[in-house]
Amino acid sequence: MVQMTHVTCAKCNGKNRIPTDRLDDKPKCGKCKTPVFKGKPIELSSSNVAAVLNHNDVPVLVDCWAPWCGPCKTFAPTFEQAAAELEPKLRLAKLNTEQEQSIAGRWNIRSIPTLILFVGAKEKARLAGAVPLAQLKQWLAQQGV
Repeated sequence: MVQMTHVTCAKCNGKNRIPTDRLDDKPKCGKCKTPVFKGKPIELSSSNVAAVLNHNDVPVLVDCWAPWCGPCKTFAPTFEQAAAELEPKLRLAKLNTEQEQSIAGRWNIRSIPTLILFVGAKEKARLAGAVPLAQLKQWLAQQGV
C-alpha cells in the first residue's frame, strides 16, 4: 500500500494527497496545477493559517517577523535559503506580526524574530532570534526534523 502525505498548495491552499515517496518529484496541485512546493516560504494570514497548519502532514516552520525589525531583515535571506533546501520534508512559512496581530497574540509572540515549529498542527518547539542556517538546521535536527 502506498503511503500518502497531505500537503497544502503554496498558491491556492488546496489540500493535496501525494505519495510520500514522490514528494521530491515536484508535485503539482490537483486544484490549481501549480507546484505544491515553490522553494519559498508561504506568507501566512488569517485566511490561510488554519489550512497551512492543519492540512500539512510535513512539519511547518513559521518565522514570526515584522517589517521594522533589523534582525528579521537580516534573517530573511537565511529563511529563504532554508525553504529552498529543506522543502519538501519541511514546509516553511512567514507571519508578519504587524499585519496579523491576532495570530501573533494567540501564539504569544513576545520577541521577533521567533521561529515556531508545528508538527501535526501543534507547536513542538520555539526558537527566538536570528540564527545562521547551520544552526537552524542543527536545531531542526534536534527536534527530529
